This record gives sequence, C-alpha cells and structure tokens, in this order.
Amino acid sequence: MITYGKLQPNPVILQSEELYNYILETSVYPREPVLLKELREATAKHPRAFFGTNPDAGQLLALLLKLINAKKTIEIGVFTGYSLLVTALNIPEDGQIIAVDVDREAYEIGAPIIEKAGVHKKINFFESQGLPALDKLLQDKANEDSFDFAFVDADKDNYWNYHERLMKLVKVGGLLIYDNTLWGGAVAKPEEEVPEIKRYFRRHTVEFNAAITADDRIEISHVPSGDGLLICKRLR
Repeated sequence: MITYGKLQPNPVILQSEELYNYILETSVYPREPVLLKELREATAKHPRAFFGTNPDAGQLLALLLKLINAKKTIEIGVFTGYSLLVTALNIPEDGQIIAVDVDREAYEIGAPIIEKAGVHKKINFFESQGLPALDKLLQDKANEDSFDFAFVDADKDNYWNYHERLMKLVKVGGLLIYDNTLWGGAVAKPEEEVPEIKRYFRRHTVEFNAAITADDRIEISHVPSGDGLLICKRLR
C-alpha cells in the first residue's frame, strides 16, 4: 500500500465551489458515461480520492483524443483509472494504451469497471515507477515517434524528466498533457503563503511550467480545468 503522509486535496482553480459545481452539473455530469460515473463514485471511497482526474478535465481529454484521432497512447500515473477509462472509451477498437503506476491496489479499484466497459484489452498496465518504464520503452527504437497522446499525472518533481522522454516517444503533431500544473492556485502565490506541505511540489510545478514555456519544440495551452492542464503539441 502506497502512503502519502498528510497530503490534502487542492482547492478548485476557479476559487468558487458554486461556479465549479455549476460547470459539473450543467456541462459535465449530464454527458458523463455511466461507467465513468461508476468509477468516479468508486474512487470517492478511497482515502486519496482527490488523486483522481477531475471529471471536467476528463471531458476535455476525451475531446482532445477524438480531435487528433489518437490510437496509441501512454499514461503515467493511473490511480484508480478514471482518465484511463476516458482514454480507452475514446480511441478505436484496435487502439493501445501503455498505463504505468506504482500502485496496483488503486488500479484494481477501477479495473472491474474498465472490464465491464469492454475496453480492458486496449490497456497494458505496468506496475512501475514512471521513469524506468519510459526508459525501457526507449530501449526499443520502434517506440520512438510512435505515440499519438500522452497523459501525465504522477510525481510532480519528475515532470521535466517525463517530458524529455515523452518527447522522444510521442510523434510530431501528437499531444502531451500534464495534470495539476496550477497546484490548487498555489503557483500564483508567494511561497510563504502556501502551506508548508504543498511547497515542495509547488516549487517544482512553477519550475516545470517555466521550462515548458521556454521549450520551442512544442506549442502549448495552459488550461484552468481540473487542477490545471498543460496541453502541449509536439512541433518537432
């Protein structure tokens, strides 16, 4: 069982629970597939339920997957599998997902629902730290420039390391998406105003956001959906 100390959920980026709930109730929940809702509700029973992908962010991921006709994808940080099920539902029947997470126990919460959805055969789950898994993929030259889409929701202090590896795996024109890049709004506050337990990852998130902005190999959009999504399109 993975332990995470005293981490607490980040506040909503909109800084208004009422407005955020309005978005969920009017635009997200009415269109959320039944099995995604079931997985979200199963995740809500987990003590670290806030690790899961926000449903509004999931809705955006689904749209992006369809816009680029993604077929081969990779996900670093799966948790119970909400974003994984989003992806599996929105790629073709012969699509493929490489899914990496250190916590198989959490993944197994969502696995029966993913199987019920009939998309489990698209998923190759690896119980592993993210960087060794990516390094292993890169040992096979056939994997280079072969992925259409990557989603990262894992250890924030390794986001740049993930980015450098994923830039070799995702093809030109493909998307790389990083979650939690606004860190509950803490990125816009002086460090002394941020709770001490959140400062370490806040610092790494600020540094990552700056590095991504300076990376001329990609086109970017920083979206205040969920806890912040940094969407990158590989240009070269």
